[in-house]
Amino acid sequence: MATKLDKQLKREIDVDGKPYMLAITPDGLKLTEKGKRKGQELSWKNLLAGQAAQATVLTAATEESESAESADTE
Repeated sequence: MATKLDKQLKREIDVDGKPYMLAITPDGLKLTEKGKRKGQELSWKNLLAGQAAQATVLTAATEESESAESADTE
């Protein structure tokens, strides 16, 4: 039987050589660069609704357009 998540659980992870803190709560997830306060949050409801995938696509599209714009100005 699995243990019920009733309080915050924190773990440190390494992403591309940078340390991050992952907080898992009954409300959702929060990923923050270690030593910082603000991070990316995602509620369980939004994760189940597929909004995480939508946010990933939107972020990638925004980064592509910014890269194209900076290449045009050089």
